[in-house]
Amino acid sequence: MIKKLVIVFVAFFALQMNAQEGTASPYSFYGIGSLKFKGTVENRSMGGLSIYTDSIHVNLRNPASYVGPDLKTFNNENRPVKFSIAASHNSINLKADSGSEKTSATTVDYVAMSMPLGKKLGFGLGILPYTSVGYKLEDLNSNNQVVNRYRGEGGLNKAFVGFGYQITDKLSAGIDFNYNFGTIQNTAIAFLYDDGIPIQYQTREENRSELSGLNINIGLTYKTKVNDELELQSGVTFSPKSDITSRNTRIFGTILINEQNGQELLINSINADLETQGLDKTNLTLPSRFSFGTGIGAPRKWFLGAEYTFQNTSEFSNPIVTIDNATFVNASSIAIGGFFIPDYNSFSSYWKRATYRAGIHFENTGLEINNEKINEFGISFGVGLPVGKWFSNANLGLEVGRRGTTNQNLIQENFVSFQLSLSLNDRWFEKRKYN
Repeated sequence: MIKKLVIVFVAFFALQMNAQEGTASPYSFYGIGSLKFKGTVENRSMGGLSIYTDSIHVNLRNPASYVGPDLKTFNNENRPVKFSIAASHNSINLKADSGSEKTSATTVDYVAMSMPLGKKLGFGLGILPYTSVGYKLEDLNSNNQVVNRYRGEGGLNKAFVGFGYQITDKLSAGIDFNYNFGTIQNTAIAFLYDDGIPIQYQTREENRSELSGLNINIGLTYKTKVNDELELQSGVTFSPKSDITSRNTRIFGTILINEQNGQELLINSINADLETQGLDKTNLTLPSRFSFGTGIGAPRKWFLGAEYTFQNTSEFSNPIVTIDNATFVNASSIAIGGFFIPDYNSFSSYWKRATYRAGIHFENTGLEINNEKINEFGISFGVGLPVGKWFSNANLGLEVGRRGTTNQNLIQENFVSFQLSLSLNDRWFEKRKYN
């Protein structure tokens, strides 16, 4: 059954990825968009904590998770094939000194799978939207008239294949090879007035960037018994700095705007000569990223951990776009979270077999606008519900948080995110007992 679901979900994801608008955040105006992927639903339900690994869930933040101990259910002969897909709905209340507005976005977040390739080797692959651009902004003059109107859409997607290797019973390592690709489109309209009355024609600038590039993510996990009851888990990941090629086009146009419905009618246009400026093909620098975390718990009962992430965002550059009032500085985040299972082997109560998760995170996004840091804070909750066999489960997550500030005429986002994932397991490789 899982093999059929893989085909259906991959086809569905491929269609949705090009159609969906993954964010409604005004802060996606900067750089290559807002970070869309923050871990699996299980990770996000624990405040973004990604150091915990087990044999029945896909962990997309650390490729060392592709390997692990064989299951007793499988007679200690192999591990399950794991498949996961997730979607989310984000509701955002945008608050500014001048007022507030509500917006929302529903997206498919990732589809991935991992499988054993032997006693000590594992393999993973998947695809996910990594960053997302989706904004509609306006500048107003003292007469409350529109001076500039900005729109943007698109983002950066990531397709990956990875391998994990069990070095010892306690230590495993892994590496992901990522292909980054996507399109970002930005539109800016400048409005002119004659004695307070809009002139007949306005000017529109359209920028389009086709992105592509490669990078890697390296991970380590370490597990050891503290005593008969407790187990210590630690994880480390590192992504070195890399470049993404951006092929750019820019079109200037004269437009006529329908006052009734806002539709834009193109009168004439001209392509900008970016080649002469050396901007037809540019390199964007993706910053390096390092994370480390550790935690302690009783296997199949509870876990509590913390994780610190540092991203050298000051390395980011995009020659095609320069914004005077915004800069990138180094980013960092702290996640604290864990889970609790009342009785994973209970026959009398379904809810005792469920996994209950919670967490909290604090983040400096690395973006500064008008000398104000754009920070994020969130608390999250989740539950993993057993479904089917081989320890498959459905995971529900809820995250409530705040991003940004109203200082310096900026916008504060108060967001609520609902997430759903299916974590499905199956046994594809089974040793023959008889010939």
